[in-house]
Amino acid sequence: MISSEAGTTAEALRASPRLFDNPLLDKLSRVHWSIPLFIYTPVVALLAWLSFRNFSPFAVIFATAAGYAIWTLIEYFGHRYLFHAEFPGTWGARVHFLIHGVHHDHPNDPLRLVMPPLLSGPIMLIALLVALVIFGRPLGYPILMGFIIGYVAYDMVHYYVHHATPTTRLGRYLRQVHMLHHFREPEGYFGVSAPYWDVVFKTRSASPARSARLRD
Repeated sequence: MISSEAGTTAEALRASPRLFDNPLLDKLSRVHWSIPLFIYTPVVALLAWLSFRNFSPFAVIFATAAGYAIWTLIEYFGHRYLFHAEFPGTWGARVHFLIHGVHHDHPNDPLRLVMPPLLSGPIMLIALLVALVIFGRPLGYPILMGFIIGYVAYDMVHYYVHHATPTTRLGRYLRQVHMLHHFREPEGYFGVSAPYWDVVFKTRSASPARSARLRD
């Protein structure tokens, strides 16, 4: 009986429920983990070329690091305040489920662990416009490059912690804190690829190991 229940639970965690009646839209809501690499690696290469044409290597590295830092803050605050927002009414519940609820209900669905291009594309276009408005050209190029690198790193880390068995200390730590968020502390541990923001903004109850021991 225990084995059967465990199997049922594992099946539910891996399930990939239909999100849209439209078959094409539903298909586009699922994406292989490698797709962001294929889409955004050429974009990063183009931005790197534009950046190094206009700035010294040191300036490019500094601006790229700044763009990366901006992404990590977007990742943290987006996860904390948008993904976990409770919107009113039936439509609000539907929006929440589409944005993030489906992932918490079925966290091991391998085709919904990275952002589909339908979601990441508009985010990157907005980031491009904001970077050009705030920093102008050509400074916006390395800033945007760092932002996109941060996003792709986030997607890869998110897939990795759900579907790999980390062997390094860093990998085990990233998996541990994310699993704490999923199964023990849903109101904490919002940083997936950048867990240090949980320390800065005090959204972890204790050290990951201690938190696990306290609740066992």
